[in-house]
Amino acid sequence: MGEKVDAQRVSGRAMLGQTLRVLREKAGKSLGQLAEETGYEKSYLSRLESGERLSKVAVMEDLDEYYGTGDLLLSHWKAARLDAFKDQYREFMALEATARIMWKFSLGIPGLLQTEDFARGVLSGAQTTADGEEAVEEQVSARLGRQYLLKQKPEPEVRVIVDELALRRPAVRGETWQDQLVHLESAALWPNMALQVLPFSAGAHHHMNGSLTLLWQRDGSAVAYTEGNSSGRLTEEPDEVLRERSSYDRLRDLALSPSDSLAFIRDVLEEHRS
Repeated sequence: MGEKVDAQRVSGRAMLGQTLRVLREKAGKSLGQLAEETGYEKSYLSRLESGERLSKVAVMEDLDEYYGTGDLLLSHWKAARLDAFKDQYREFMALEATARIMWKFSLGIPGLLQTEDFARGVLSGAQTTADGEEAVEEQVSARLGRQYLLKQKPEPEVRVIVDELALRRPAVRGETWQDQLVHLESAALWPNMALQVLPFSAGAHHHMNGSLTLLWQRDGSAVAYTEGNSSGRLTEEPDEVLRERSSYDRLRDLALSPSDSLAFIRDVLEEHRS
């Protein structure tokens, strides 16, 4: 009978950093040479290799192309980004990454549909220190990386319902808000996306205190994830998932149709521009 080994879990960022260093050394490059040839700062590349920073996904795509490693670094990055989130949310994100059908309701602009500048504003809060700003940038990178789920092949079927409140609370900077509205307008036209607005005229509803996500996997299994101001709950218990699906159906019945929702978003965009 083998002995159990009590080993500390190696973080995804550390594994990614080790891979980056091995690839660079195998290519016979110094950090200075790599910086010169890729256009990224030497100090930035060093921090990626040490696991201190999580890059934007585009950096890994660039380095995969530079080293000719297919999507090796991108795959490691997808695991590393989970380190930026709490345990239960990490479990939810792992399921989200493989889901074939996603239904989401959000009081605000959902992370999957946020632009980079809008996400940065949402995540910044009261952060003013250098360490705080760095943590925000890492969370922004992780959030933007999730959006690749919407374009992976085969594309998941996605339905998103946003409360009108999301469209009535603009970003601080006008340009950021305009870009966000334009992005929502574009997303509403994606072939795998059904985007609906739940108008104020629908009145009070049963999810005014948070968001709801339902995910279905290829094998038909389903989970529900509810999230409030400071906590989230993931469940795969069939009766609970069925109850949450019924509650989502009621929200969908109250929401504007996808075509009317697109017109609504365009009206809000026009109001902002004027």
